[in-house]
Amino acid sequence: MPPTFSGDLDPIDEAILRELSVDARASYADIGAVVALSAPAVKRRVDRLRERGVVRGYTVLLDPASLGWATEAFIELFCQGSTSPATMRAAVERYPEVVAASTVTGDVDVVVQVRARDMRHLEQVVERLAAEPFVTRTRSTIVLSALVRRPDVPPPPA
Repeated sequence: MPPTFSGDLDPIDEAILRELSVDARASYADIGAVVALSAPAVKRRVDRLRERGVVRGYTVLLDPASLGWATEAFIELFCQGSTSPATMRAAVERYPEVVAASTVTGDVDVVVQVRARDMRHLEQVVERLAAEPFVTRTRSTIVLSALVRRPDVPPPPA
């Protein structure tokens, strides 16, 4: 079911989302203690957020470096002609190293976020991406350190 979220979250919904983003396994009672609601009231709100498509699921946050994926880069793909986003998506989805990909404005067509074991592995991924039939050239930027990584939640009130 596609999301129907229209931006009309109230401050309590936003607080619940922030709490879930920190710990998706938190109990409704624990979340309720933070947002001043009973556990059943929190559950009703979470159920409504799920029904509306605001909450799409729950996941675990992993440390890629501890799993052997210590090298990260952003690879820009320059595509020939009018390559469709569907063609681009189909190609980059095949790579397990790709953690995110977006079409963008400007002279670049696609920006791909990649994680690899090491520089050699990254080089192989770049070579494979460059060999895609629609790619005319690539440009890579290697991440030295991640300064800010935020979950997709509303910011706290100002």
